[in-house]
Amino acid sequence: MKSPQATQRIVEALAALYPGADTELHYRTAFELLVATMLSAQSTDARVNLVTPALFARYPDATALAAATPAELEPQILSTGFFRQKSKALVTMAQILVRDHAGQVPADMDALTALPGVGRKTANVVLGHALGVPGLPVDRHVLRVANRIGIAEGDDPVAVESQLCSRLPPSMWTLASDVQILHGRRVCRPTRPLCDQCPVADDCLYYAAQVRESRGAAAVAAASPRARTAKARAAKPAQAAKPAQKPAQRPAAPARGRRRRS
Repeated sequence: MKSPQATQRIVEALAALYPGADTELHYRTAFELLVATMLSAQSTDARVNLVTPALFARYPDATALAAATPAELEPQILSTGFFRQKSKALVTMAQILVRDHAGQVPADMDALTALPGVGRKTANVVLGHALGVPGLPVDRHVLRVANRIGIAEGDDPVAVESQLCSRLPPSMWTLASDVQILHGRRVCRPTRPLCDQCPVADDCLYYAAQVRESRGAAAVAAASPRARTAKARAAKPAQAAKPAQKPAQRPAAPARGRRRRS
């Protein structure tokens, strides 16, 4: 893996590509971001942003949501997928906030992950974006980008989070996540990544491997019998064309005189 200095430089380069990087979920309070992030599981931020305006108008805080029933909530979040599980988790989460935290979202990792439907990634999103607590959410985009570039190794989100946090100051944790998520969506895609548009391609292990592979393929192609024959033909000096020979002509037959009649 890359050094802390290299990791910080790479994150800064990505931040220059995505100025003002932030979560793409729309929210006004920590409670709204918590709900939106829970809804985004197995869904997209764009889809969640279509659902939440009406949802937040009806349930603006934990107290209002805690008074709802899952059956009432299901039709409103249907399009985000897994709506039955999400509706139960959301209502129970709100009830616990009211019961144990005076209706407020706690600024603590352990307290957040104790809520139903809230994992470490969701907790880090809320902590880092809405509560001012350093957090580095690791989703599939961060896993892909960090592994490709070489600033982290492995497919365990918790391990990758630990690796990145150990190489960056806490003030850069949330930024590092945001820029990698945006980069994974727009440039470092799962298939056909746009490496020619990447500002950190020279630091990227994936890009270096692709270059070596392409050079190796070119070398193999150059060593093929057909390529060697073509190269030999191209190197052979051109021979001057011989003038076309005219077909040999037969000698003319001697002229025969007429016999005189006697």
